[in-house]
Amino acid sequence: MEKHLMKSMIMAAVAASTLALSGCQSVDRNVAVPAGIGALGGAAIGAGITGNARGALIGAAVGGAGGALVGAATNRPGQCVYRDGRGQRYYAECPAGY
Repeated sequence: MEKHLMKSMIMAAVAASTLALSGCQSVDRNVAVPAGIGALGGAAIGAGITGNARGALIGAAVGGAGGALVGAATNRPGQCVYRDGRGQRYYAECPAGY
C-alpha cells in the first residue's frame, strides 16, 4: 500500500512541476527542459534513498531548481547556433536585427 502511495505522490510532484512550468507565459526551453529533467531525476533519487513520498518531493524540488540553474547558465544571449560544413554546431553573434 505504501508503494502505491509513494508512486502517487511522485506522479503528483511531476504533474505539479509540469503545470508550474507550463503556467509561465514565456518559458525558455533552455531552462524548462533541464528543470523538468532535474525534477524527475531528483524525485526518483529522493524516493529511492528515503523510501517515502516526502523524500521524493524534496528531491523533485532540489533537482528542478538545480536543473533550472544549469539550463540558465548555458543560455547565450545574443548568440546564435550555426552548423559548419561538417555538421558541427558552433556559436557566433546573431545577424543584425535578429
